[in-house]
Amino acid sequence: MPFWRAYYHLIWATKNREPLITPGIERQLHAHLLRVAADLGSYVYALDGWTDHVHMVAAVPPHVAISTFIKRLKGASSHGINLSGNNDYFAWQRGYGALTLGQRQLQDAVEYVRRQKQHHRDVTAISWLERIAEVDEGPTALRPMEDLRSATTLREDGPIYLEPDDVAF
Repeated sequence: MPFWRAYYHLIWATKNREPLITPGIERQLHAHLLRVAADLGSYVYALDGWTDHVHMVAAVPPHVAISTFIKRLKGASSHGINLSGNNDYFAWQRGYGALTLGQRQLQDAVEYVRRQKQHHRDVTAISWLERIAEVDEGPTALRPMEDLRSATTLREDGPIYLEPDDVAF
């Protein structure tokens, strides 16, 4: 068996960002998502969200493409919710957000996801993590190749899960 540690913070939204995730279906929705993730060999560290989107922190095995992982999660969960008869109609919006995490960022991401409802009530959610677009929005701040050749380490500008007064790890 190969050694792997591939951690992701995944975010996706309901169709048209409508508040379709009600308390009446949230538990069932999460059960569908956790079952599909387990079937794909993934380990889910955290799962929560708001009325119009879901956040998941998971380790996804390298033989499963992230696009396939999300497609299966979204497809099976919406199908299961719609078959249950507990609501009028449930659907996910096209697209998703996917961020890779290192071991050091894992716990911060897990805590952020577990506090989703509190973040939204207190308006302390990280705005760019909550935004989901229909178009592919990969990295935009690419440096010219000559800059990359001279760089010894490629890093993000700073930690993304910190509040303004927090200290970086």
